[in-house]
Amino acid sequence: MKSEKKNVALGSVIAAVFITAFKLIIGLLTGSLGILSEALHSGLDMVAAVITFFSVRVSDKPADKEHNYGHGKVENLSALFETILLLITCLWIISEAIHRLTSGRTEIEVSVWSYVVVISSIFIDFTRSRALSKVAKKHNSQALEADALHFSTDIWSSTVVLFGLIAYQFLGWVVADSIAALLVACIVLYVSFQLGKKSIDVLLDKSPKDTTAVVMQILESYPEIKYFHSLKARTAGADTFIKFNVHFNPELSLSQVHELCDRIESDIQLRIKRSEVYIHAEPDDLRHIASESDADVF
Repeated sequence: MKSEKKNVALGSVIAAVFITAFKLIIGLLTGSLGILSEALHSGLDMVAAVITFFSVRVSDKPADKEHNYGHGKVENLSALFETILLLITCLWIISEAIHRLTSGRTEIEVSVWSYVVVISSIFIDFTRSRALSKVAKKHNSQALEADALHFSTDIWSSTVVLFGLIAYQFLGWVVADSIAALLVACIVLYVSFQLGKKSIDVLLDKSPKDTTAVVMQILESYPEIKYFHSLKARTAGADTFIKFNVHFNPELSLSQVHELCDRIESDIQLRIKRSEVYIHAEPDDLRHIASESDADVF
């Protein structure tokens, strides 16, 4: 598992280096703001890909005395840093595009290489995005998911730049390149918001609604459970930590309760990959019900 995540992350670094260098060279030669903005976007994607590569190496390290819950949040921190890089990209693109539109300095030189670099970028971004998404989904990796989102965003932004070049060369729309760059910035802003929100939610231990819904569904399927409460869940990288209290008939033996808890834990882990489940079993008697009357009972 670790080698698969590392390999796909390393492949993204190599792809990002190639795309960035190609776009930068063609952008400088043609003077196209659309291509230069894409080069900067890809350059920050390259930095993000490097960060992702190192974060997936660290995140799968086992828990130790100083990190009892593992190192999974390194991935979430990496995704948040990628968001910051994307926002920096937006500020530069918007500033330069507005400057060109207001100053009228929009002359660029469109050549066959302009189209080659953009079309090549779309093809590479598509293949990398698919590879990253597949591994991210398989291993529940937010860092790889963020990287996949970066590459998929590049597909759309490169497409916008391609239309800008066509409009400039064949329709004579001199502002098309700068407008294309602004559209790229809007796409990046949207992606930044999505990435940032998800990363911050995980770093602040926001309870994942889908996870708690699945756990509640499983617990409600057990007739032996009288009721349950204090259900809590949080994620850290690819790992999910779940804890809750369940009440059983007090006449059940310790071995029966233990067997039931093992079955519940196994059912949850089948539905929620890489989850750790903590179950606190209690007898369903008046003393326990009264002491926990203020708890979240389901």
